[in-house]
Order: sequence, then C-alpha cells, then structure tokens
Amino acid sequence: MKRRLAREKAFQVLFSLDNEDFNVEEAIALSMEDEEMDAFLSALIYGVVENKQIIDEKIDKVLEHWSFKRLAMVEKTLLRIATHEIDSALATPVGVAINESVELAKVYGDEKSGKFVNGVLSKLYK
Repeated sequence: MKRRLAREKAFQVLFSLDNEDFNVEEAIALSMEDEEMDAFLSALIYGVVENKQIIDEKIDKVLEHWSFKRLAMVEKTLLRIATHEIDSALATPVGVAINESVELAKVYGDEKSGKFVNGVLSKLYK
C-alpha cells in the first residue's frame, strides 16, 4: 500500500473512532474492507491511539486563540496523524508529512482546513 493511501486509511479509521462507537478493530475492518493493512498503516493507527493524549497536549501548546478541544474533527485527526508520523520512528521527512496532511485537509475539510493544518504543523516543527 502506498503511504498516501495509508495516511488516508488511517484518517478514516481514526476519524471514525472519534465519531462512532467503534473499537479500533471494528474501525479498521470498516475502512479496510478487503485490503491488507501494512506495517506503516498499523503504526499510524495504533501510534495515534496509544499516544493520543501526549499528541493532543503537544498540538494544544502551539495553538493561538484556540483550544484543541474546539477544533473540528477533521483537523484534529489530521494533526494527530502528522504529529505522530513526524515524532515517531517512521522516518518521514517533516515537509512530506505536513504536505500530505494539508492535501488530506483539502479533501476532507472545508476551504480553510488546508491552511490551518499547514500553519499549526509549521509552527510545531519549525
């Protein structure tokens, strides 16, 4: 599975976990259908789930005039994925992780989501 698709699948799984009454395995099964889950996708999903509080606190520290709790779920989920991907041992360059999150924000968020995600991640990783 290409990493871009893995990020999108991770987004779908993690978004559904925050919006539905699913456990991780149910959310994965719903999103993956008949596809195989690779190590990168697994690391994204389980890494965010296991480190969610730490990730959320890190993001919250750089938000200006916002609290993490007030963010839309699309932005929260994408910020969590990118933060975990950059901070973990997944060896993704910062610019790539930011760009991929911005592109997903443009697809799943509103017209301002991409700029918002870019701004927060750029501030976090300057």
